Amino acid sequence: MRIEFESVVFRWDARPETWLFADVPEELSADIAELTAPFTRGFGAVRVEATVGGTTWRTSIFPSASGRYWLPLKRAVREAESLEEGGSVTASLEVLGV
Repeated sequence: MRIEFESVVFRWDARPETWLFADVPEELSADIAELTAPFTRGFGAVRVEATVGGTTWRTSIFPSASGRYWLPLKRAVREAESLEEGGSVTASLEVLGV
């Protein structure tokens, strides 16, 4: 399964760390949850290959309380793609292991 979406970069504070994420739209999150239900990892995480601009990496997306998945945007990706909190991001995800 491959999806593409646009989102806004947001900050989540989990002291002592601060993380930046992009949230996957509700409908796409529901599709991912349905497809991966038998294959999820701890905390409901789903392994993906993510692409933002010219940067591709493997990571996991995590379900939030709202039911949407969150894509973590590690520092190397943010710096390579000039992503900042509050800015928009277009991401492509390929769900792995289903």
